[in-house]
Amino acid sequence: QVQLVESGGGLVQPGGSLRVSCAASGFTFSSYYMSWVRQAPGKGLEWVSAINTGGGSTYYADSVKGRFTISRDNAKNTLYLQMDSLKPEDTALYYCARVGVLWGFDLWGQGTQVTVSS
Repeated sequence: QVQLVESGGGLVQPGGSLRVSCAASGFTFSSYYMSWVRQAPGKGLEWVSAINTGGGSTYYADSVKGRFTISRDNAKNTLYLQMDSLKPEDTALYYCARVGVLWGFDLWGQGTQVTVSS
């Protein structure tokens, strides 16, 4: 079954850290760029970060640059997002997404909730 399953979300205090993961199955994970996208309560989707097939090139939104780190383990078919120096405005449902043709997202996970609050 072709799917993406996120995990690792939770409640963290401002300034804290959290790592979320995305397990891929049913397709050749190492052949695809992957991305993280988030949706804050009452807002639209916001692209967060992306990574190329080998993990050597990474891309970040200005809002998370310097605080978040995307990585992947192709042997484990898993995508990660390490989030440091978290802010309340980082509170959102975090989705991993497979990057398809022309940077469209053609496969989504169900999301994992990250809440930053004291």
